[in-house]
Parts: sequence; C-alpha cells; structure tokens
Amino acid sequence: MKKKITILPGDGIGKEVTACGKKVLEQIAECFGHEFVFDYAVIGHDAIESTGDPLPEETLTKLKNTDAILFGAVGHPKYDNDPTLKVRPEQGLLKMRKELGLYANLRPIKLFDELLEASSIKPEILRGADILFFRELTGDVYFGERGRKNNNETAYDTMIYSKFEVERIAHKAFKAAQTRKNKVTSVDKANVLESSRLWRAVVQEVAKEYPDVTVEHMFVDAAAMKLIQNPRSFDVVLTGNLFGDILTDEASQIAGSMGMLASASVGDKVGLYEPIHGSAHDITGKGIANPLASILSAALLLDISFGLKEESETVIKAVEKTLQEGYRTKDIADSSTALEKILGTEVMGNVISNQVRIITSIDVNR
Repeated sequence: MKKKITILPGDGIGKEVTACGKKVLEQIAECFGHEFVFDYAVIGHDAIESTGDPLPEETLTKLKNTDAILFGAVGHPKYDNDPTLKVRPEQGLLKMRKELGLYANLRPIKLFDELLEASSIKPEILRGADILFFRELTGDVYFGERGRKNNNETAYDTMIYSKFEVERIAHKAFKAAQTRKNKVTSVDKANVLESSRLWRAVVQEVAKEYPDVTVEHMFVDAAAMKLIQNPRSFDVVLTGNLFGDILTDEASQIAGSMGMLASASVGDKVGLYEPIHGSAHDITGKGIANPLASILSAALLLDISFGLKEESETVIKAVEKTLQEGYRTKDIADSSTALEKILGTEVMGNVISNQVRIITSIDVNR
C-alpha cells in the first residue's frame, strides 16, 4: 500500500512527539511492505511567526491533497498571557477542522493494566474501563456568533447547533456502539439549554434506527461526576464540542495521564490524528514529553484512514509490551519504577519502534 501522510508538528512538544509517531509509522511500513510518503506543513504559532496566518493557504492545500494527517499541538504562552491578540494559534486548528469537514472527534479512553497505579483514581474503580467518546467538532460555542458590547464590558459566545450537525455525528456514535457493547450515553444540558434540547430530540430520533443499541441521556454535570465514580458504566459517549472538550480531559485521568490519550478527527474524507494534550511549553525542549499518545494516534490512523487493522493492533501491542517491561516516561512513572526504566521522549519512541520490529518478526502467521 502506498499512502501520503502529512505531518503537522505544530507548536511546543508537538514537534517532539510527532517525530516518534512518524518513526513508528516508518517501522510499520518497513515490516509490512507499505510505502508511506511523508510531507510537512506549518500551523499555529510557528505559522503565525513565518506567515502571519495560523493556517496558511499552502498548508491547507497540502491537507486537502493527502491521505491522512498526523498532528502535534498548537499554542504558545504569548497568546495565553495576552487576550487582546487578534490572531491566535487555535484559530488555525478551528479553521482546519471546518475546512476539512472534520466533524467527529473520536477519543478512546482505555487504561493499560500496567498503569493502574499511575492514576489518582482507585485501581478497583478503573480496572476494565473502556470508553469511546464521540465529540462533535464543528458547532457549539467555538463556532457560534461572538463579540463584545456595552462599551466592551460584556462578552458573548453563542452555543449553536443544527439538526444536521447532530444527526451526522449521532449516526457515527450509534454505528460504533454496534461494534462494542451496544450502548450510547448522550451528554447534554437539556434542562437549561435550548441547543441541548435540540440535541436530545435529534439523538432520540436517530436512536430509532438502531433498535439494538441502548441509549441513555445524561446531563453534563452528572456525567462528569459518574466518569470518576464509575467509569466502567460507560461505553460510547456522544456529546457536543464544549462538553466533549472538558469531559475527555477529565477522562484522561482514567488512563493515568493526558500523555496516553490519542484521538481521531474524521469527516467524510481525510482524517486527522493527534494526542489530546496541548503544546506544553513548560516541558518543551526538555526531552521528557510522553510520545505514547502520538504513537497511539498513529495506530488510529492506520486503522481508520487506511483500514490496516493488523498494523494498528501491532502498534498497540508494542506499546503494551513496552509498558509490561516496565518502561515509562516521567508522567506515568511511580515510586516502583526503576530509574533506568524512565525514558525520554526520543528513546521511548525508539523502544516502541523496536518492539514493532520484534513483534512482526516473531508473528509467523502474518
């Protein structure tokens, strides 16, 4: 198989972790006889610095003509500390999602048993948790009308959804549930918000087309509590842009660290794959960022965009084997981790890549 993959390292640790994701993809190509052609483009702060635009037209053109995208992160303290700046890195990310029609964000939350102690939640509550979030990406307050009024003393952001936007992601969530435990939890705030009442009504209509799937509706505050109280009660979670953004960051604690969580942003064409952590400028350049989320995002890329399930599972097995052997990055190490087993970003990427080679060499059935 020959495929083109565009890499958007972005800002901060994005550059460090995507290098590891690429290394693993290269190893997969070598072991399975594929040809992956890699290209690079700029986005976010780096793009603003070089072009004045957080998503340059040249980058967008490349993204519209690729088979898949491996993305790092955008963001910079310069913008966090100055809310008056009009051009911001995150604008590039939002525009990219809109231009590419990436309306569904899939975030699998699954805890490796080896990391049970890495979470602040009790192991007996976590063990066996396996959640797949479907977060809508192109509506909600991120894209609604916004502005200032009353002499700049009042600000507003409009939470807005159309029936079509809810329908298309709901169908994806229900279809995914049919391959899992046949349960969808739709999260909203229908007791207060009109947009959530539309959301709930549309999900109820879509549910009629999937009689084999059980659907429950839950207010976002109750869902936030239950995620910590009983994460095993969830299977597929369907929710809007803002609620999904917050809930999946909360759910990162189920996996032990945000550095473990991969995601896929998909529509009807090209898919984008990224870790859910940010640019993390506080650790940029220190070589300690956890690359596992980027590597697991590469596994999602192989599965969802290319249909290479065996290759995707090989990457996941490589991560699992590495953890079983006791290797950790600083964020997922605990008091029992041997110092020589705490690895930096690049070395961890090398270890995973080597595990891919070992697994494929001993798999006589491949």
